[in-house]
Amino acid sequence: MSEASIGGVADSRMDIHEILDYLPHRYPFLLVDRVLNVVPGERITALKNVSMNEPFFPGHYPHHPVMPGVLVVEAMAQTAAILAFKTMGSKPDNKSVYYFVGIDNARFKKPVGPGDQLLLAVTLTFSKRGIWKFSATATVDDQLVAEADLICAVRPTP
Repeated sequence: MSEASIGGVADSRMDIHEILDYLPHRYPFLLVDRVLNVVPGERITALKNVSMNEPFFPGHYPHHPVMPGVLVVEAMAQTAAILAFKTMGSKPDNKSVYYFVGIDNARFKKPVGPGDQLLLAVTLTFSKRGIWKFSATATVDDQLVAEADLICAVRPTP
């Protein structure tokens, strides 16, 4: 869908079917539901709908369900991976792997719970020789819930 051209303008939205082409993750670890906008080489905005049916809620905290912060960061990293693959003009394959290799300046501002919709915004800040750096935020209802600088690397499969 996002490669289609309408009136000469490329549609930059991605539905779940196209996301599955760009991420090797699957349930229960796929944390991106929709891409709202992607500009290869620059930025991406995506959504994660947080449902009470998420597999982590029964154990993280049963009396007050909270999405683990590390999974909010993982959702940002998966969004960054889509941006990297779109920028490279390729898709994941069995010849290489996209590693999450660093997190800097991670901050968690508010808890995320069932019914929330995470808006994930990622900007590419650096790319050279398979090393990618991104600035990422996650918001719910226009309120910042998490932010981090992410470092990822594409490496050949051993």
